[in-house]
Amino acid sequence: MKVCKFGGTSVASAEQIKKVAAIVTADSSRKIVVVSAPGKRCSEDEKVTDLLIRLAEQALNNKETKKELADVVNRYRLIAEGLGLSEEIMHIIELDLHKRLARDKKDPVFYMDYLKASGEDNNAKLIAAYFAHIGIDAKYICPKDAGLLVNNRPERVRALPEGDELLAKLRDEPGIVIFPGFFGYTEDGTLRTFNRGGSDITGSLLAAATEAELYENFTDVDSVFVANPVIVDNPVAIDKMTYREMRELAYAGFSVFHDEALMPAFRRSVPVCIKNTNNPEAPGTLIVKERNHSTQPVIGIAADDGFSTLFVDKYLMNQEIGFGRRLLQILEEEEIPFEHTPSGIDNLSVILRSKFITTDKKARIIHRVKEELNADDVNIQSDFSMIVLVGEGMRHSIGLAARAATAIARTGASIQMINQGSSEVSLVFGVHKKDETKILKELYAEFFQSSAVFS
Repeated sequence: MKVCKFGGTSVASAEQIKKVAAIVTADSSRKIVVVSAPGKRCSEDEKVTDLLIRLAEQALNNKETKKELADVVNRYRLIAEGLGLSEEIMHIIELDLHKRLARDKKDPVFYMDYLKASGEDNNAKLIAAYFAHIGIDAKYICPKDAGLLVNNRPERVRALPEGDELLAKLRDEPGIVIFPGFFGYTEDGTLRTFNRGGSDITGSLLAAATEAELYENFTDVDSVFVANPVIVDNPVAIDKMTYREMRELAYAGFSVFHDEALMPAFRRSVPVCIKNTNNPEAPGTLIVKERNHSTQPVIGIAADDGFSTLFVDKYLMNQEIGFGRRLLQILEEEEIPFEHTPSGIDNLSVILRSKFITTDKKARIIHRVKEELNADDVNIQSDFSMIVLVGEGMRHSIGLAARAATAIARTGASIQMINQGSSEVSLVFGVHKKDETKILKELYAEFFQSSAVFS
């Protein structure tokens, strides 16, 4: 039994949904289908989720919502008409949207979640209606009825294992299950959405709970590539990689797969295959627990910008018990998560996402570190990128870090920070944002220029 998830571009139009139906019916083991909200039909288009956010914002600000509501409804209407469906499904969708708009606005976060979730929810209803229309035994199932439980606020939303037993029963449902991604319900019935891109999480959760033989994640590319094809021309495709490698690459900017979505599949050892809705015959990229890494120690190179560095210097810091804990306590109290903490004997750098650092927080953190930790020097610098080399085989490859540093040196760029995790699956270089593109190209040339497709 396979669980397959179709992303926003895969369900953006009637034409794309017809492809989805053909893919699902081509393999009788494709039992559970998780769908996103309609995505972009072209580069200039808007995602339905973005339309819903605009609609919710208008409503929360007590402004007229007629146009914004019509924009959402018209997207679904175009799809329904293209699929030859009756007006009944549009009546269901419009009624649902009006009910959501009429909900209490006292809790803006809940209200926004409830509107955003309608993108996936109504698309699942529409797709189930189309499957039935063409004679496929399929039905829509609501995450609440299926038992997809999530935790309560204010904690970051995550699925609860208590729901697995109920979700496992989806395997025994007759016909094909059409399941909306992106959201679940708390035990008291409150809807919560996963982080954006969370339909990947839903698919992974269902694949794990039902102990699927494979979780197929359909998107708009043939496979995962070793580098961003927008920056590197015709990069090498990855045939097979491990969960940890994909997690590291997703964290560092690979947008093909949501970086939290692998955990449920990883825990149950369910293989994941990234495939292309527009070219389903392509083998895709298989994500597994282990691979043969002897022929290619580095599996991919990724980059992400928007980082800042909190630099703290204090003489004899290494002899001061609890210094690091107290520094991170200050960040915790300011509600700022940290990414990396490279350190020296008398200094410590904390890599942070710039989006969390407001002007007020920046001044307050510098003041607190100076006053509470008696630091000799404290400053926060921005406009950094993190370049990440990923590969399970790096720990067994002598001189790899030197090769990477030499390649970066050839570009004339300076390395601001180097960090390697204890697992040695990734090697991170902090560089100035302005140097990111040329460094990526040079590292690709160093490690992959003569490579073919590999596993």
